[in-house]
Amino acid sequence: MSKVTIIPFEEKYSTIFYDLNIEWLQTFFYVEDHDKEVLSNPQSYIIDNGGYIFFAIYNEEIVGTFALINLKEGFELSKMAVSPNYRGLKIGQKMMEYCIEFSKNKKWDKILLYSSRKLENAIYIYKKYGFAEVTVEENCPYERCDIKMVLNLI
Repeated sequence: MSKVTIIPFEEKYSTIFYDLNIEWLQTFFYVEDHDKEVLSNPQSYIIDNGGYIFFAIYNEEIVGTFALINLKEGFELSKMAVSPNYRGLKIGQKMMEYCIEFSKNKKWDKILLYSSRKLENAIYIYKKYGFAEVTVEENCPYERCDIKMVLNLI
């Protein structure tokens, strides 16, 4: 198996970030207005607000992405997607491992995420890496959200 390399955001990858996420959303849900806004402007919505975006490279091709969005409560793991042709190769798990290590190196207390119980494989992976379910607040940023999870890092 080829090695997965994780690289940070560069503006030239904005279209790939958008495309990977739109494909994932259209496959499993639908694209909400909030999604379009954030995905169309990753520099202003994520990077300029103190967040981070990363990409997974496999066989010299960008095949996955995820973001860490700076919220008042902490950093939200979000916008994680893997190209359909590369699912099942544990690329999502490599991104998760990188995310956790990156967050620990930043000395963050926790990472949080919003998801849907419909995504059974994703929920399984989150639990595998130590995320625990917590109460979803009423003003959850996504209509599709019915689960919130937190990984305590300290």
